[in-house]
Amino acid sequence: MSALTYDVLDIDYAGEADRIAGRLREITARTLHRRGLVVAISGGIDSSCSLALAVRALGPQRVHALILPERDSSDDSAVRAGILADHLGVRTETVDIAPALAAIGCYAARDDAVRRALPAYAEGWRFKIVIDGGIEGRINQFRLVAEDPAGATHDVALGLSEYLQIVAATNFKQRIRKTLEYYHADRLNYGVVGTPNRLEYDQGFFVKNGDGAADVKPIAHLYKSQVYGMARFLGLPERVCAAIPTTDTYSLSQGQDEFYFALPYRAMDLALWALNHERPAAELATALGIDVARAEAVYEDIRNKRRTTAYLHRSAVLVDPTPERERGA
Repeated sequence: MSALTYDVLDIDYAGEADRIAGRLREITARTLHRRGLVVAISGGIDSSCSLALAVRALGPQRVHALILPERDSSDDSAVRAGILADHLGVRTETVDIAPALAAIGCYAARDDAVRRALPAYAEGWRFKIVIDGGIEGRINQFRLVAEDPAGATHDVALGLSEYLQIVAATNFKQRIRKTLEYYHADRLNYGVVGTPNRLEYDQGFFVKNGDGAADVKPIAHLYKSQVYGMARFLGLPERVCAAIPTTDTYSLSQGQDEFYFALPYRAMDLALWALNHERPAAELATALGIDVARAEAVYEDIRNKRRTTAYLHRSAVLVDPTPERERGA
């Protein structure tokens, strides 16, 4: 068995791009019975690559792109999304979802929970949630990191009730976006594209009935590193290809590894690949330059997230089976 290196993530991008495009054509026409595809784009690498593959499959005239910013979205996200859409020649529609989110209490409920954890939090502050503990082999704990208008940083422990309320409130963002995606899909007789990469799909880094809802997920089998590679192969603008992965959910800039993953995405890709291929933790430790105990902790963190997010992958559970429905009769 050869040494574990990042080379294991190398793929034939030309062949894979053609294979995905072919499957998208088949799925759209024969499985979904739809005329085209809707893709919500954030300017991030996953939605950008998904849009490009949809265009490769169906052509720009049968792909509709949505840009759906809100109060906490980075201005640069919308700029990158616009650059991408122009590059690919797809029609776009931009809808500011902030008024809808405010109307249903997203921001008010979120801020109420933040103030319970940090009473000084007020207008003009920015914040994010960070994760702590998993990569050291401890139970994951969440912390609230906030920045006041003067630029001072405040870091406090986040209680379970406050954490759950903040997450529940911010999940409105993904669910409102998905509502708009399906509105346009219904209007155009199109299917909806989901944009998770393999790391996000495997580890449950999505909102149920939010960004987790879709008719087809074209890159869910590609590791994040491979998505970057695919984007470069497809010739996407450098502004898009160089984008650093963020959640683009909280007002303070937040990396995905701060909020959810045990390691930066490239190292997480290798760890997930190694676990999937039953490579010993000692090999991962050598490849990443960490000790074996930490590598074991990373493996356990992956397994734990698979267990705790299994619910997100499940469809509704029926009390009794309906075999005639499953047969399509």
